[in-house]
Formats: sequence, structure tokens, C-alpha cells
Amino acid sequence: MEEMKDKVAFITGGSKGIGYGIAQALGSKGMKVAITGRNKQDLDSAVKTLSKETGATFLGLPTDVRQYQELQEAVDKVVEQWGQLDVVVANAGVGIFAPIDELSVEDWQQTIDTNLSGVFYTVKASLEALKKSQGYLFTISSLAGTNFFANGSAYNASKFGVTGFTQAVMLDLRHYGIKVSTIMPGSVATYFNNHTPSSEDDWKIQKEDLGQMVVDLLEMNPRTLPSKVEVRPTQPPKK
Repeated sequence: MEEMKDKVAFITGGSKGIGYGIAQALGSKGMKVAITGRNKQDLDSAVKTLSKETGATFLGLPTDVRQYQELQEAVDKVVEQWGQLDVVVANAGVGIFAPIDELSVEDWQQTIDTNLSGVFYTVKASLEALKKSQGYLFTISSLAGTNFFANGSAYNASKFGVTGFTQAVMLDLRHYGIKVSTIMPGSVATYFNNHTPSSEDDWKIQKEDLGQMVVDLLEMNPRTLPSKVEVRPTQPPKK
């Protein structure tokens, strides 16, 4: 993307964590950024802070990614207000971890509906706008999308699904001039799974690191596409 200023981005789950870091990075490049989340108060606070930090224009759209119609309405609002959509980041996700004999049907459905179906709905809702702009689609998977672990059956299934889904979508959409990448982070210092970041998380990937990665991918020569990017902390924590 030769010039990012005044381009338009749509980020699901953008009120905190990885989504917030990406929104901050894109806003710092002069992009107009819409973020979604289920909590309006958190969205309003994030939009206020992001606008102050970057001087860019932000829009908060209360949206549940498990509901396709809500995502379609959110995307339509972005296009109606700003006239285009250039970058989509399907980031919203949850983590529920339990051994299979303790994992409930509701836990499974919430994980798959949010982490996998939510990505599908985001892509479907934004696809026509991305075709017009020949834009860039990012999904946020995880190293858990290629490495399985105990107590992770629902989360692994959702992230393995996101990884495979995105790679197939990349092949479908490259013919329209749309670039598609999935980013697969390891340990990230965020509020994910009710965690509160602290100085003990300094060894982890930081949200701004992933924001910088998205900017770097957008600024890469368009002839080159890193379609799947694994990213992990350089060093494990000191014991």
C-alpha cells in the first residue's frame, strides 16, 4: 500500500489488546480506523484515547462478531461514512481452556462461533468493499493454530480452522488483487483470557509489536505476500 494516509481500516475486537495495538499503529499512519467490540463503554474509551494518541479519526461500532447481520451493518456504516474500505483485520477472539471431559457444549460453541465463524462473517461482510479497493485482509490466528496442547481442544480447533480458512481464502482472493495474510502470535501481553498485563509480561510480544507488523506488511512491495506469519517472543521467560 503505497500511501496509507486517509485509507480506511476495519478491525474487530479493537477496544483492547492486539486489535487496539493494530488500530493505534494504523491511526499513527494517518488511516481512518473503525473498531468493533461488544462493550460500548470500552469502545468509547478506546476511540477517545486512540484519537488523542494519534490525531487520527476513529469510529467505534458495538458489534458481536457471532452475528453476521451485525457485522454487515458495521461494515456498511464504515463504507457509508468514509466511502471505501481498504484494510480488514479479523481479530476478535476468546479463549476457553479445559480438558475435553470438562468442556461444555456452550464453551465449544462460544469459542467456535467467535474465533472461527466470526472470522468467516467478517470476511463475507467486507468482501465486496475489499474487491473495489483491492485491499488487504488480515486474520489473527495463533501459534495454537498449528501446535496443539492439552486443555486446548476448542481453542486449537478454532485457530487451526482460522489458519486453514485464511490460506484457502488467500488463494480465492488473490485473483481480485486482494492480499491476504494470517498472523499467528505466540505469547502476547494482553487482556486475553482475563489476564491483566504487568511488568512480568515484558518478555512477551507487545500489542504495538503486532501493530508494527501489520504496518510493515502493508508497506511491503505488493509483488510479495507473506501469507502466513508465525511470531513468537525472542526469549522465553527467565526462571
